[in-house]
Parts: sequence; structure tokens; C-alpha cells
Amino acid sequence: MAAIILLVASCGKTNDNPLLADFATPHQTPPFDKIKAEHYEPAFDAAIEEAQRDIDRIANSKEAPTFENTIVALDGAGKRLGDVAGIFFNLNACLTDSVMQDIAQNVSPKLTAHGNAIYMNPALFARVKQVHEQKEKLNLNTEQTTLLENTWKAFIDGGANLEGDAKERFKEISVELSKLSLTFDKNELAETNDFELHVTDAKDLAGLPDGVKEMAAMTAKQRGKEGWIFTLHYPSMGPFMKYADNRDLREKMYRANASRAYRNNEHNNEEVVKRIAALRLEKAKLLGYPTYADYALTDRMANTPSIVNNFIDQLHEASHRHALQDKAEVEAYARAKGLKGELQRWDWAYYSNKLMQDKYALDDEMLRPYFKLENVQRGVFDLATRLYGITFKEVTNIPRYHPEVKTYEVYDNDGSFLAVLYTDFFPRASKGGGAWMTAFRGQKTVDGKDQRPLVSLVMNFTQPTDTLPSLLTFNEVTTFLHEFGHALHGIFGKCTYGSTSMDGVSRDFVELPSQFMENYALEKEWLDTWATHYQTGETIPQEYIDKIKRSSNFQSGYASERQLSFGMVDMAWHTITAPVTEPLVDFEQRAMGRTEIMPIVKGTAFCPAFGHIFAGGYAAGYYGYKWAEVLDADAFAHFKQHGIFDRATAESFRREVLEKGASENPMTLYKRFRGQEPTVDALLERSGLN
Repeated sequence: MAAIILLVASCGKTNDNPLLADFATPHQTPPFDKIKAEHYEPAFDAAIEEAQRDIDRIANSKEAPTFENTIVALDGAGKRLGDVAGIFFNLNACLTDSVMQDIAQNVSPKLTAHGNAIYMNPALFARVKQVHEQKEKLNLNTEQTTLLENTWKAFIDGGANLEGDAKERFKEISVELSKLSLTFDKNELAETNDFELHVTDAKDLAGLPDGVKEMAAMTAKQRGKEGWIFTLHYPSMGPFMKYADNRDLREKMYRANASRAYRNNEHNNEEVVKRIAALRLEKAKLLGYPTYADYALTDRMANTPSIVNNFIDQLHEASHRHALQDKAEVEAYARAKGLKGELQRWDWAYYSNKLMQDKYALDDEMLRPYFKLENVQRGVFDLATRLYGITFKEVTNIPRYHPEVKTYEVYDNDGSFLAVLYTDFFPRASKGGGAWMTAFRGQKTVDGKDQRPLVSLVMNFTQPTDTLPSLLTFNEVTTFLHEFGHALHGIFGKCTYGSTSMDGVSRDFVELPSQFMENYALEKEWLDTWATHYQTGETIPQEYIDKIKRSSNFQSGYASERQLSFGMVDMAWHTITAPVTEPLVDFEQRAMGRTEIMPIVKGTAFCPAFGHIFAGGYAAGYYGYKWAEVLDADAFAHFKQHGIFDRATAESFRREVLEKGASENPMTLYKRFRGQEPTVDALLERSGLN
């Protein structure tokens, strides 16, 4: 321990561990070029020790507790630990290996124990309690009041009121949950990477576009094999399921994807899922809540399970008949095209795509040439410039954690520095699936200075090949807009405290900025500014834009039900009142049964790979995507009333939503921007479900 203290004390003078030295880089960005795997555990140990000394100083202070010396001091404690954790866990998601995963398993219990030591420190809790009891006399502003209430709630939810065996059990549960979430992620990634569909007969490629085949050939070559290889990474699997004529291979691909972490091997997540759900329930009960959802929803816009379930029921009632119509239409079309037997899940994307081509003369491969990644990025950046006046400058002097990563400085309309933006676009075995925005460092005020954020966009887009640039699908374009909306939420942060910045935004509000941005994908005024053919430079034809808009509600009922089914399963796991003992697949099928319109496929289950709720922080919160759709549809309707590029409306959205983080009640923020509470009307109209 003494050696660790010495290391921290001298970290400003040594470069032995770059994570423990001041970052001598532009904007104090992480020195990725110097950080090695062996630096992480010593850095965590030293930073935890330093953070604990911060906590001890606050808890043992002889001064009477005040908002500044207790609540604000707590918010600023452990800065170095936050920096180290922000770097490590973000890289563990997008540049991991067995060494990084082992480090995560080692340090997570230490971090959890450190958190427990904070919230269960009697002297510290007594100080927080004393300040909280004086709140009416403190003359706090809105953000300060929010920080005080959030701090108080964090201590209560962290077990501060527990005693004896209950307190010790709470600590044990917290540590085990932190390890289980990492195990879940590790298993899911291993299952994704372990599968490959190796095609050696060119006849089995029938129906696949040339670009898809070329990417598969490149993958095979990289793996030292002849022929073509398709993987479960979406840019490979998605087009295969949509275009491959070979039904048997589509079935093989579907079953592999739908049984990830649910096979009889060391990566099976079934018992991990059950254990996580049981421990969350036990944790909630220790705190006096009947279910985990009751515990988790207390700080959400929809703050009770009944509100969430009623919301899901309302949208289910509006969506289900449309979903049945969508299924009947695809099934009739497939039979007309020669399908024998029942329409199966591995047929859905294939026949839906052909039906869409026939109905709207529209297909992803028609649009891809107009969606060159570099052009899409320019269009998205320019959209932010047009709305908010901000600009992006690519720089090469900021260290990157991978050669494919690019870095940008973001400047406000007055020329002041706003943020660093990292972009990481393509799949690799070391990266988790999907797309996400994160931050290596969040925005807050530190020592009286505005600490600007280091924001990262991580995607799994279609890769360039030897003959083609990266040409995105329309869905990938909307994904870019979605994650960029999250990035703007981080970039624009204008909060005083870390706990009231974007990191603290409730799960059913945080998706508003992201889903709001998706609306622009259907707007001709925006597409016309950048969507040009990568070879000819021709602007995307008006007829294509018309087709995109006409087809925008294609299978909207099915899509809505699918999303709602995930929310139903999430709520089912987190409203249990006793541990689940039945087979996982029976539990999930019963939870989502009323949304099912396709045959059940034995041997498959999606919960073992449902990382959002078992490893990603969305437990009892997945409904938030649909909740935010209500908000984003209502917000964009407001924009359309004034013009989709209207600067005054955009500035209001920035000022009342994007800058405020979690500093105020989200409904208050939304109503201040919109002038009224949202209704589902705009969403139902936009989706054609009214």
C-alpha cells in the first residue's frame, strides 16, 4: 500500500505509468500511443487509493457539513479514477482481447468494493444526511438542488441505510453483479466471433450483390482460406439474410445468430441471465422495493412499472393489427414467389426486401452508391453546422487507439473549443457489435474551469473492399445520425457537476437527441446537400428520395412490435418477485408471446445475447427507445412547423435539452423547449399506426 501511495504522490513527476501522469497531449486526451495493457491494473490500484483519500478527507472533516465541502466535494472526488476507468472500459468494448477481459474481471470487484465503501461509510452518510435535511435553507439553484437530491438518492440506493447482515449481503451482490455483466459480454462476443459461414461453391452466392461477395472474399483471404466467409457481424450477416437465395444457408446463419451464448458450451449465458435477474431482485428487496423495476424506475420519466407497462400496452394495441397485416402480406408474396411450407424467420428479410423492391422499386443496393461513408459524414457534420453553427476540424496530433480511428476538434459558432470527437467506423474481432456513443471524459467544471468532453462514436459499418469504398445502407445512415445525436448531447454539455451532466441523464430521455436526428434521413432538403453518386457525382435522384419517403412506413407495425417485445421481456425479467427457475426460453416466450407473429425456432433465444439489459445499463429501461420515439416525433413536428433547419428552434433545443444534461427534471426541460407535454399522436401519424 505504501508503494502505491508513493506512486500517486509522485505521478506528476514520472512517466513510468502514463495513466498516472498528467496527459501532455492536446486537450489532455489519453496518450493511447503510450498506454499498454500492463499499465491498467497498477493505475486502477493507485487511483482507487487516491480516490479513497479524497473520500476520507470529506468524511473525517472537522468542519460542519455544507453543500460545498460535502456534496460538491463528493462530486469531484476520484477524478483520476474516473479518467482511468473511462479509458479502460471504453477500450474493453471496442479493442478488447483476453488480457483486457481478464483485467476487467480483476478490477471490477475492486471498483465495486470502492463504491460500496463510499455509500456505506457512516460518517460520510451522516454528513450527506445533515446537508439534505437543511436543503430548504440552503438557497440552492436548480442544478445544485438536483445534485443534492441525486447524491442523497445514490446513498440510499447504495445501501447507506442497511445494517449488519443486510449491508454485507448488499456488498456481495454488487461485486457479483459487476463480474457477471463482464462475463455476459465476454460470452456474447466470443460466440459472435466463433462462428463463420464458409462458402466454397459460387452457386451458394446466388442473389448476393457484388460488393457483399467481395467483402466475404476479402474476409476469407484475411483468414487464410479460399472462397467466401460470412460472419455474425451485421455488415456481413445483414446483407446475407436479405439477399442470399440459398434458404438452407440463410437458416444456418439465422440459427447461429439467434443461439449466440445459448449453446451447450462454456459461453452459455442462460444461467448468467437468471443469476443477474435474481441478484437484482434481491438487491431491490434489501432496499425495500418489491421488484428491481420499482427500484430502477424511481428517477425516470416513466417512474413506475405500471406507467411503463401501460405505455407498452398502448403502443402494442396500436401496432399489433398492422404487424399481422405486414406478416400476411409477406407470406402471400413469398408463396406467390414459390415458397413451400411456412414462412420462417430466416425468410423474413429475404422476402420483405423483394416485396419492397416490387412495391416501391427500392433496394439498399440502389441507394448505396449515394451513401459513401465520407459523404455521409460530411452531410452529418454539415447538418450540425447548419443547425447550431459548430464546425469540425480533423486533426492528426491527437493519439488514437487504433489506426482506423480519426480525431476531430469541434468548435462553437464563436470559435471557442467545444470537444474532441473520435470516430471508429468498422467491425473487427476485438469490437462489440452494434453502434454506440461514449466518452473518454465527460463535461463538467473542474477547479473553476469548464472541462470539455472527449466524445467517441463507435460503429460497425460496411467496410471498404479492394475495389469499393465504404458504401452504407440507408439503415446505416440513420444509425450514424442516431449516434451523432448522442454525440451532440455530449459535445454541447454545459453543466457544473459530473453527476448532473450527460452521464446522469435518465434512460428514457437520453434517446431523445439521438432519435430526433434520425428524422433528417427522410428529408430531401438534407439529402440534396450531400448524397451524390460516388462515381458520377450525380445528386441522388428525386424519385429515389420519393421512394424512401413512401417506403418509410413499410412494415412499421412489425418493427414496432419487435421493439415492444424487447421492452416486454426486459420488464418481465425485472418485475419478477422470485428467482426464475424455469427454462429461459419459456420465460422469454411467455413474456413476449402476444407480439409473436412468426413460428418459434427451437434452440434459439435472444436474452443470452441481450446485452442492453444484462450488460449495458438498460435494465428496466429498454422501453425508453419507444418512449423517446414519442418525444422525438413530437419534437420534430415542432421543427417542421418552423422549418427543419430553423436556427431559433435549433438553438432552443440546444439550450433546453442538449446543454442541460441531467441538471433538471427531463419533462421540465422538454416542456420548456416544446411548450407542452408530448403526446403519442405525432408518433402514430409518422409511423402510419393511427
